[in-house]
Amino acid sequence: MTATTPPSAEAWMARALVLARRGLYTTDPNPRVGCVLVRDGRRVGEGWHERAGEPHAEVHALRDAGEAARGATAYVTLEPCSHHGRTGPCAEALVRAGVARVVVAMRDPNPRVAGRGIERLREAGIAVEVGLLEDQARALNPGFVSRMARGRPFVRLKMAMSLDGRTAMDSGESQWITGPRARCQVQRLRARASAVITGVDSVIFDNSRLTVRADQLELDDAEAIAARQPLRVVVDSRLRLPLAAACLSEPGRTLVATLEAADAERRARLEAAGAEVLALPAGADGRVDLAALLAHLAEREAVNEALLETGATLAGAMLDAGLVDEMQLFVAPTLLGGEARPLFALPGLERMAQQRPLEILDIRAVGRDWRITAIPGAAASPPSPVDGR
Repeated sequence: MTATTPPSAEAWMARALVLARRGLYTTDPNPRVGCVLVRDGRRVGEGWHERAGEPHAEVHALRDAGEAARGATAYVTLEPCSHHGRTGPCAEALVRAGVARVVVAMRDPNPRVAGRGIERLREAGIAVEVGLLEDQARALNPGFVSRMARGRPFVRLKMAMSLDGRTAMDSGESQWITGPRARCQVQRLRARASAVITGVDSVIFDNSRLTVRADQLELDDAEAIAARQPLRVVVDSRLRLPLAAACLSEPGRTLVATLEAADAERRARLEAAGAEVLALPAGADGRVDLAALLAHLAEREAVNEALLETGATLAGAMLDAGLVDEMQLFVAPTLLGGEARPLFALPGLERMAQQRPLEILDIRAVGRDWRITAIPGAAASPPSPVDGR
C-alpha cells in the first residue's frame, strides 16, 4: 500500500484562507482571518474570526485542538495580534498553548501590531515563517490593508448600465436595468462593505434605502448578515436631501457629508429627521472634499471597504480624484438611447491621449447580464475576490 503524501504547507495555508473567507460579511471592522493547527501531518484544530468583539481565529483553533496544539504548527492568514483590545493577544495564546511553529501569510499592517506579534512569538522560542500565500491573504482584506496603510477605505464602485453605456433615462428613471441575479450580487457587495456612499441626486431620483436586503442575498445566514447594516453616506454639498428620504428611516445610520458653510437651519432639520451631518471643507470644485470624507470614514468610522453606488457626477469626481480602487460594472443586454444618462461625468476629455485606461480583471455572466471587474490604470491597491461567496 502506498503511503498518502501529507498536504503541503501551501495546502494548509489555503485551507486557512478558505476559513477566513467565512467571515467575509461579519468581521467588520476587523480583518478576515483563518487559522489551521497541524501536528504530525494531521490537522488537529482550525478556526476563523467570526465577528468583531468575539475570539480571533487563533483562539478558536486552539480551543478546537485542545492539548493537541502543543508542538503543532499554526498556519495563520494574518500576523497574530500582540495587543489587548476587546479580546486578548493571540500571540500570547499561541505561546501558552505550546505551539512549536507559526507560519504567517502576511504581517499585520496595523501600526499597533506591525511585527510585534511575530517578535513575541520568536522571543518565546517559536519558529516563525512569513509570506506564504501573502498575495491571497492581502486580497481577502483590501479594506483593512487600505485603512491601515493609506488612511482611507478601499473604494469599490458599482454601476449598472445598458449595452450603450447608459445608467438611467433622462428623467432619472433607472429601475431596473439589470436582472435579479445581478441585483443579488449587488446586495452581497453591500453586505461586505462597511459603508455605502452615494450622491444626493441618486437619492432624490431613486429614493434608495441603501440597505442590505436579506431576501435578495441568497445566502444561508442572510438574516444574520443583514442585521449588520453598513453605514449609509450621502454626499450633499448643499443639503438638498429630502427630509422624507427612505434612507433616513431605515435601521442603522445615515451620515450626510456636506460643506462647513452649509445652512445651519437645514442641517438642524435633517438631524431632527434622523441624519448625522458631517461638515467638511470644500474641494477645488467647491463641493465636498472627497479625500477628506474618505479620511474621516477611515479614522472616525473604521470603514474598511466603501461601496460607491451613485450617478455620473460623483462617480466621475471620485474617479477623477484617483479615489476608486475597483469597479464592478454590470452590463445589461438592452439599449437606453443617446438621451439617457451616461456612466461617468468626466469633463475635459477632448483628445484620445486623455482617455482613462482600465485594466479588466474579470468578465463573467450573471444571469442575463454581464459583470466586468476592472481597476483604473493607476490603481495602487490589489483587487479583492469578487465572487461574494
